[in-house]
Amino acid sequence: MKKKILFVMHSLHCGGAEKSLISLLESINYTHYEVDLLLFKKEGIFLSKVPEEVNLLDEPVNYKLFDMPIKKAVFHCLKEGKLTTAINRVQAGYIFKYEANRAKCDQKVWKYVSKSIKGLETYYDMAVGYLEKAPIYFINEKVTAKKKIGWVHTNYSNSGMDSTIDYPHYESLDYIVTVSGLCKESLIENFKKLSEKITVIHNILSPSIINKMSLIKNVETEMDDEAIKIVTVARLCHVKGIDIAIRACRLLIENGYNIEWYVLGTGSKDEIEEYEKLIQKENLQKSFILLGVKDNPYPYIRKTDIYVQPSRYEGKSIAIEEAKILNKPVIITNFSTSKDQIEDEYNGLIVEIDPHSVFHGIVRMIEEDHFRDRLITNVQSEQLGNEHEIKKFYALFN
Repeated sequence: MKKKILFVMHSLHCGGAEKSLISLLESINYTHYEVDLLLFKKEGIFLSKVPEEVNLLDEPVNYKLFDMPIKKAVFHCLKEGKLTTAINRVQAGYIFKYEANRAKCDQKVWKYVSKSIKGLETYYDMAVGYLEKAPIYFINEKVTAKKKIGWVHTNYSNSGMDSTIDYPHYESLDYIVTVSGLCKESLIENFKKLSEKITVIHNILSPSIINKMSLIKNVETEMDDEAIKIVTVARLCHVKGIDIAIRACRLLIENGYNIEWYVLGTGSKDEIEEYEKLIQKENLQKSFILLGVKDNPYPYIRKTDIYVQPSRYEGKSIAIEEAKILNKPVIITNFSTSKDQIEDEYNGLIVEIDPHSVFHGIVRMIEEDHFRDRLITNVQSEQLGNEHEIKKFYALFN
């Protein structure tokens, strides 16, 4: 008899955790496992990538009310006779308005969301909250399962989350899975009494699939052959250092380098407008190009000369590993988990988190051929595929 697994996630918009979930779902042996997927919002660029064997459940009925303007949500509740839900939405609105810390805001709002949505009736052998906060809270409060797993994709110490809110949820889990050794250390630091529950399962990457997909599309018309091409794959937000990249690009142009820097990713309307204004202010419209989300970023990475991740903060970046699989010289900033992914000056270059340091790193990569070639050679010698990580997931049943 097949074991029954539930995965819970916000949505499948472009992001590292979302891409990681798709890779995990693609790796499961469906002759032995039956899988349900619950998305709070059934949307996102990766939705079409969900394997056909996966049963996509309906969205929680009232969840959307907490993701729309308060006046519209309350009007809808009153029209439907949902007075209690309307009260919960108003209380959540107060937190949305006055809690400046976005991570804590999401944590605090949950108790009002929880009062407004129903649980699942199906019994599962394993329920997996595949992202911190709401997905983990949901499996704890709304799902009956033999084993409950919470997946944390971030360095908890830098996340802005309140461990006192998370502790009772994490305490009730059978396992807390995270994506790197440094992320595990961070969890242990914040949840010492739960250290025996914490384990590492790396994001699953298949070099053969990535290399194959990198050859699918010709991007010659989008990327200038004459320019030095730089690619960044990231959300358009402060955490990912897009402003740092723009200012580093300005320094490169000022110093006579023919650069085209392509960013694959999107953000909120306000964030996109902010970076478009900064690009215009720096007169970089032809040099710093926002390409938007691409469901297959690999042809762009293959075509690039240098891959740069200018983040202020990362958990475990899938994009960095993908660039290494495609044998690209990689520059990353010195965020707290950087050394989990790059050995400085061996398989990549780590620079400080500011425009001048990123600029000098790129200049070094351009000017020092032997240094750049040595990094590429070292990356080529690494065993970067880790499809075997699925065995660690199966082991959680035991």
